[in-house]
Parts: sequence; structure tokens; C-alpha cells
Amino acid sequence: MTKLSVNVNKIATLRNSRGGNTPNLLQVAKDIQSFGGEGITIHPRPDERHIRYQDAYDLKPVVYTEYNIEGNPVPKFVDLVLAVKPTQVTLVPDAEDAITSNAGWDTKKHKSFLQEVISEFKQNGIRTSIFIDPVKDMIEGAAETNADRIELYTEEFASEYTKGNEKAIIPYSDSAQLAIDLGLGVNAGHDLSLDNIKFFRDNISGLLEVSIGHALISESIYLGLENVVNMYLHRLK
Repeated sequence: MTKLSVNVNKIATLRNSRGGNTPNLLQVAKDIQSFGGEGITIHPRPDERHIRYQDAYDLKPVVYTEYNIEGNPVPKFVDLVLAVKPTQVTLVPDAEDAITSNAGWDTKKHKSFLQEVISEFKQNGIRTSIFIDPVKDMIEGAAETNADRIELYTEEFASEYTKGNEKAIIPYSDSAQLAIDLGLGVNAGHDLSLDNIKFFRDNISGLLEVSIGHALISESIYLGLENVVNMYLHRLK
């Protein structure tokens, strides 16, 4: 079964826009889990424009499902993850000024670096995942880093699916199967939504987890958070 991990970055963005603590990030995380959400994801960035580093610590005792921290493994991020010890760390190669993630790792070029970082996380009992494009060489490179999982970067699928191109799923289904054959678990995320999540899940073998934030929170403005969480769960199961 595919787990739903809800990215709460957008809740932090809304909170930060006015200062104070409304909406309450910790309460929202509690509510998402009580509604059936199977994980909480955060992606702190160096400028802390949405999730603050302190949020990562504050969420630790609140998240009783799976806790996933995403980010570029710069020293400050590595120190944070080692201190918090989430269930999973997802390594994302985004630039400091990136609005959102826009590419997966070149696992061949950065093999040694990824091996070193992943080894440190795994020694501390933290499951590791690499954000990656659906490219055969990059999947093979990910296996050589000793990561536990990959997270397929799904923006291109989502864009093409909106245009009616269902064949856009093929590189993802092929990549997922290759990853499984190489002993890697498969996660996915970026621009997945209520419109495309069932089709994606139905066509990806062994999909363990999806991380969804922007679409889920946006849909919740119209449909309600509890309702939307359960709509995702229904499509994933």
C-alpha cells in the first residue's frame, strides 16, 4: 500500500506571512495525522521562508506517524537531520534561491558525496531517499550510493498528464521497476494532485510513499483539509 505523507510547508508560508502562530503548524500536523495522513514532510530551506529550522525540532514529538525531512545536504541541514533523527531524510539538490525543487540528483557526478552523506545518516538509523529524475543511469547511480529509496521527481508526468498524455507515465513505471530490481524502495512527489494521483499509483509498481504539499493544501482551501486527506487516501488504496 502507498502511504500519504503531507508536506506542510505551505502552512508555514501562510503563518509566516503575518507573523505570530496562525495557522498553528503543530496543530495542523496533529490534525492531518488524526484525519488519516500517514506521514508529515517538511522541506526547510536556508532562508527559512516557510519551514523554520526550529519547526523541525518542534514537530519531532508531534509526528507519531512517519517524519520525512527533505533538503539539500549542506552542513546546516545535515546537522539538523542528525539532531532531529526523523524517520526518513530525502536528499534534494535544490539551489538556495530555488522557489521549488526543479531537478533530481546527478547520481553519477555526485556519487562520492552522496555515499558519504548517506552513510552518516544510515549510521544514525535514518532511512535515506534520493530525489531523482526517471532516468536509467541516475537510478543505477542511486543504487551505488547505498540509499534506501529514491523519490521520483514527478513534475514532467503531472504536466504531460494534464495535457492528456498518459504515455508520460512510461519513464516512471520503467524507472520504478528498475529501482525495485536494484533493491531500492520507490517514493514519488512534486505536482501530484487529486486529478492524477490514482492514475500514477495504479501504474507504478511497488510505490511505497507519496509526498504531497502544494496541491493538497490548495485543494483543501476549497474542499476542507480532512476531506482532501481522505480523498487522497481513497485514491491511493
